[in-house]
Amino acid sequence: MCCAAGMQFGIFYEHQLPKPWSADDEYELLRDALDQVELADRLGFDYAWEVEHHFLDEYSHSSAPEVFLAAAAARTKRIRLGHGIRQVIPNYNHPARTAEGLATLDLISNGRVDFGIGEGATRLELHGFNIPAKEKRAMSLEAAEQIANMMVLDPYPGYTSEHFSMPCRNVLPKPRQKPHPPMWIACTNRDTIKVAARNGLGALAFSFIDPEEAHAWVEIYYDIIRSEECVPIGHTVNANVALVTGFSLDHDRSEAIRRGQEGFEFFGYALNALVAHDQIPGRTDLWGEFQARRSPDSTDQRIAAAAAQDDTYASCIGTPADARRHLREMRDVGVDQVIFIQQAGRNRHADICSSLELFAAEVMPEFAAEEAGRRQRKADDLAPFIEAALARKQWMQPLADADIPVVKASVKKAQTSGSLT
Repeated sequence: MCCAAGMQFGIFYEHQLPKPWSADDEYELLRDALDQVELADRLGFDYAWEVEHHFLDEYSHSSAPEVFLAAAAARTKRIRLGHGIRQVIPNYNHPARTAEGLATLDLISNGRVDFGIGEGATRLELHGFNIPAKEKRAMSLEAAEQIANMMVLDPYPGYTSEHFSMPCRNVLPKPRQKPHPPMWIACTNRDTIKVAARNGLGALAFSFIDPEEAHAWVEIYYDIIRSEECVPIGHTVNANVALVTGFSLDHDRSEAIRRGQEGFEFFGYALNALVAHDQIPGRTDLWGEFQARRSPDSTDQRIAAAAAQDDTYASCIGTPADARRHLREMRDVGVDQVIFIQQAGRNRHADICSSLELFAAEVMPEFAAEEAGRRQRKADDLAPFIEAALARKQWMQPLADADIPVVKASVKKAQTSGSLT
């Protein structure tokens, strides 16, 4: 684990929309989210992460993250734009189309893209695209490696496997970041943390864990990064651990909990329900089920429990002081980035914006002041291990000019008019 004094911060979007829905709800949801990303950029947040999900009523209306992130790129200057994650299995998105989209977004954003990979977990998604659940991990990693190759090699030599095949083609454009945008993978437990490290990928940890468990995850991850187990699937190693947490800030702790706790609880409830419960497409009632199961005084109980801890209470759903305590704990165990789930359940746009502004004014400066030094120390420390990891990689070899296949014209030259249609 690397010595750390700073930390990075991100915001995260599932585009949750509990029922009942009105005609303009999706329009307002996306408009508000873009306004929030633009605000976060002005305030100095480091990342805006956007997920990709399909067919998940209420939980996620984010089926085209590349469109949302392109709109965000046009409205921002500095904040990094993360696919957190892109569904990379070919049944979802052909690898060449993913490589093309990533590179285009990287160019129009001036090199601000991060590329998180994922595979999906629900039957609604996997069966909707005819993906065998037992093979999804292997399919995802295979596709991600080829996407990286497509963004780098000129031309891409081609590839054939039981999951997808593609002939030699020059996949264009090429990204602004060289060799390609940093790569991450979604993680939910210690086993997937190991998968991330073994493949040289940043870990996007979508689990709500305490500092003690976070410390264990970080130790496992960086021990593997430093070991011979690390063989990157990309053309570089992105050694980072990011954890998600709930987010709602106010100078009045009770008000912060009233504004944000219910939405955060719904996020976790819906995530579990879509995996564990039977679903009827288009007829979910996740919000209604959540309310029926949630104790009527759940928020009051949370407020009372926080008050009992008072000066030791640590959470990013609370006051700026509460958030500083929680983030110091995460920083001290080596977490590189904390990602805030602020758009969840029925959390209000105005409350989200005020929380972002308060965080930037009263919490962020303590961590931002040391972040550049932390990153440099970490880069220096890991450099020999990353060099060794890249030396272990079996690289896809570029083709010599003489070996690049000729693609025959589709019609006889005598019949062509000289134009492509």
